[in-house]
Amino acid sequence: MNDAVHAEAARVDVVRGELVIDGRRLSYLDFGGTGRPLLALHGHLSEGAVWTGLAAELGPDWRVIAPDQRGQGESERAADYSREGYLADIEALLDHLGLERAVLLGHSLGAINAYQFAARHPERVEAIVNVEGPLVLGLEGPHPLAFLLGLPYDAPSRDGLVAELGPAAPYFADRLRENPDGSWRLPFHPKDMYDSEELVHGDHWADWTATGCPALLVRGTEGVIPAGQAAEAVSRRPGAAAVELVGDHLLPISAAGELAATVREFLVKL
Repeated sequence: MNDAVHAEAARVDVVRGELVIDGRRLSYLDFGGTGRPLLALHGHLSEGAVWTGLAAELGPDWRVIAPDQRGQGESERAADYSREGYLADIEALLDHLGLERAVLLGHSLGAINAYQFAARHPERVEAIVNVEGPLVLGLEGPHPLAFLLGLPYDAPSRDGLVAELGPAAPYFADRLRENPDGSWRLPFHPKDMYDSEELVHGDHWADWTATGCPALLVRGTEGVIPAGQAAEAVSRRPGAAAVELVGDHLLPISAAGELAATVREFLVKL
């Protein structure tokens, strides 16, 4: 997490909670307040804290809840990373929080989870915000997370793990976790995330168009959603809108302020 996110954290009264699903801990951040509920779902190689700045910008009108999705952050590794598994986690979290309905906002993996959950449970989703979540993903070309298979998962010391991570160290060094035995690990297992990415690939148009609740698609000018796909996403789903922001795929970090303003403008109309 960068310094800007840490600074924003001081402005938000956040509580970390957890629930147990089939013997596995799912951890989440609840940014509190009495506003309307918004579930914020991060992408691969991230965690719920990435939404700290967004929660600060949306409060007090919105109560942002941001889980560490299975196998990432403070949530324990799962037996599988199937589509069904991710969506079951969302349902379990909503039930645990006593929320009948919520806005679902997601980035990348989280965005696909959001609109697929809406397709299966439309009665529980008030609106969708899709940030850089493609409608067609990985049908051709190299595996985008193949580099992970060359990374270590843990090491006896933090310095040792940072050294073994090599060029990848700057991206993960501030989020490493210390184990009870004093060793250190990544906040995800590389093979888990490789498998998760592979299992999210596919043609998801049917899920995107399955519901009619308000929807916003946000793409980066240098992101993974082509402009033509964004235009088609709006034309094929009544009530949807698309916004383009200057930035890469990692808009929650590279264009955090602009993304927060865009999301707020969309939410105020609900």
